[in-house]
Amino acid sequence: MDYAAARLNMVECQIRPNRVVDEAVVAAFASLPRERFVPVPLRGIAYVDEDLPLGNDRFLMEPMVLARLLEAAAVGPADIALDVGCATGYSAAVLSRLANTVVAVEEDRDLLAQATANFAALSIDNIALLEAPLAQGSPKQAPYNVILIDGAVDEVPKALLDQLAEGGRLVTVLGRSSPRRAMLIEKIGGTIARRPLFEAAVAPLPGFRTEPGFVF
Repeated sequence: MDYAAARLNMVECQIRPNRVVDEAVVAAFASLPRERFVPVPLRGIAYVDEDLPLGNDRFLMEPMVLARLLEAAAVGPADIALDVGCATGYSAAVLSRLANTVVAVEEDRDLLAQATANFAALSIDNIALLEAPLAQGSPKQAPYNVILIDGAVDEVPKALLDQLAEGGRLVTVLGRSSPRRAMLIEKIGGTIARRPLFEAAVAPLPGFRTEPGFVF
């Protein structure tokens, strides 16, 4: 398997044609071996344009969706970023190429161990990997300029919104069922503003389900 060729194909055929024009984002995806972040039997399809199962109802997000979310977040080299649900670490690794520091939160210990090994193998030293419930984020290191929720959620918990810095951007995919919609949430003048971005078929992230209200 020629992973380098598959990675180039992902960039040129999935990411660039879907209105991702930020060269820093493109370069981050081009520089990382995505095959390292999936189970060995799936490495041959690591670069396909769909979510990939990691086990325990967790998935690696489709490359195009992740790229568009990160471009919308406008991650800068001085930013402190929070990655909620980093799984095996791919999203945090991409963020590490764009931000100054990344705090990556994961609650699945098997995935944590894989992320730790992946960061070490790739000599990534600007990621702080923490074990914690995903919906709580990491308030001790807050506030964050950028927050990525790495999967679809019913709603963004207030606990995470409270961790946004002034001018901060949070990106995720919202919705209880398809079609879900990617969303940019910003904190401007202490007020939370939301802007829908595009439809996205992204797997739900465990721990963010809300009970639907009664309808009379």
